[in-house]
Amino acid sequence: MKGIAEFEAAVAAANLPGAVATITDSKGTCYSRAFGMADAVAGVPMREDTLFQIASMTKALTSTAVLQLVERGKLDLDAPIGAILPELAEPQVLEGFDDAGAAILRPAKTPVTLRHLLLHTSGCGYTFMDADLLRHAMATGKMAPGKRASLDLPLSFDPGTNWQYGVGIDWAGLAVEAVSGMTLGEWFEREITGPLGMNQTRFRAAWDAGEAQVHVREAEGGFKTQSMVLGGGEFHNGGGGLSSTAGDYARFLRMILQGGELDGVRVLSPESARIAREDALPADLSAGEMTTAIPSFATAFNPIPGQRGGWTLGGYLVNTKTGPAGRSPGSLHWAGIFNCYYWIDTDRDLAGVFLAQIAPFADPGALDAFAALERMACANA
Repeated sequence: MKGIAEFEAAVAAANLPGAVATITDSKGTCYSRAFGMADAVAGVPMREDTLFQIASMTKALTSTAVLQLVERGKLDLDAPIGAILPELAEPQVLEGFDDAGAAILRPAKTPVTLRHLLLHTSGCGYTFMDADLLRHAMATGKMAPGKRASLDLPLSFDPGTNWQYGVGIDWAGLAVEAVSGMTLGEWFEREITGPLGMNQTRFRAAWDAGEAQVHVREAEGGFKTQSMVLGGGEFHNGGGGLSSTAGDYARFLRMILQGGELDGVRVLSPESARIAREDALPADLSAGEMTTAIPSFATAFNPIPGQRGGWTLGGYLVNTKTGPAGRSPGSLHWAGIFNCYYWIDTDRDLAGVFLAQIAPFADPGALDAFAALERMACANA
């Protein structure tokens, strides 16, 4: 395979604890390899089937679940979501703080819809990206990871007027639960991960010592690990709670490449599969640029500099021009907070996954390795 030496050199230069990389087309796996350690402190080797906390790569599965329920008439993309989620029935917009430090709030001018939640145009932001939202959350005691109450924050803007990455998909996952009568994990197992044979993909409340641990770099070199389980909170976090393997997630990407089915097992209708792939963001808005209010957790990052980013109802960023590593215009991609990344290039019938577990997000070495994986895939297309 062309480009293997360049890719493996990029992984070595990245100085990561470990990683797993996979390239797939619609027929099956083209390349897969594990590198380094799942736990660099304890000396646990990485395996191709090592479990990772895939964080925001969960969003694509939650968005798929929503589209399944839209197909079945259980959810409406454009009806006010407050009828299903009363907490969002009368949203407030945070406009800043007065001289005494109290939050300035006003009623939102338009209702929140499911479409807004899926497209990140609802105003439901992330505290780690929005300094004002972080300040408000800390003042009101809402900085409680894994707690359901952590979602109960004001909007950053009126729904539909801007794009800001945030907890909209967490709310969408709660909508799935409200109309299905199941937990989100139960819906995934019955309708997505089970049918697709993604047998290792689930919400886990505990994390085994033999799986990939979250690392941070130490100032003097080397790594330390942090105890953090995103899937173990009070609710099934549809925005970032799943753990999975590279092989499992490649099966999900093959389903997208096959137009909503995998080897004859259909999870999305052809029309829903098309909707999941197409840019649905208003043309005057651009997606993808990530700001930060907690640099130790996530670095500011723009995955597609110099171009407008689209966003789909399936949970994907769309590059509207050729991507930095050569992916076709109209390709889909996204990431997880611990430096997990994937892309789907339907024009080339290619997709890839690069999984690492290191903070903060947008680690330069991990990004270089992911780009090299894309270039290797494109060179062999």
